[in-house]
Amino acid sequence: MNPQEPAFEIEVSLTVNGEAVTRRVSARQHLADFLRDELSLTGTHIGCEHGVCGACAVRVDGRVVRGCLMLAVQASGSVVETIEGLSDSGALADLQAEFLQRNAAQCGFCTSGMLLTAHEFLKGGRCGSREEIRDVLSGNLCRCTGYQSIVDAVEATMMKRT
Repeated sequence: MNPQEPAFEIEVSLTVNGEAVTRRVSARQHLADFLRDELSLTGTHIGCEHGVCGACAVRVDGRVVRGCLMLAVQASGSVVETIEGLSDSGALADLQAEFLQRNAAQCGFCTSGMLLTAHEFLKGGRCGSREEIRDVLSGNLCRCTGYQSIVDAVEATMMKRT
């Protein structure tokens, strides 16, 4: 965008982690940038900006989406949950504990996306094989763990929940 052009702004209203939020945002602002820059929810990371790495994962209306591919204006009227909201509510407590126990959160950059994706997979007592866990997590990139410990953590959580 040309810095001399005025930004076209739109008012958005949404619920983020249980709180109503109304802001004027640039029509081009991505949801991940909105969450980080406007609401200081920095657990949503910006990685590839192409929807490939999964670091920007958030839940919108109950579904995990890539925050770098969705515009903030597209989320208007929606319920958005970030890693901060799900962690504070305790929804991820058992999964987080397994990640810590198995050293699956080494640098932490991918962890929020991994946790959100794994949580969606495990919702409702769903069980799956290690191969299914790997498949579900394949859209989330990690450069530290080699995925073994992450799959172990998800599998252990799944076993405890069944």
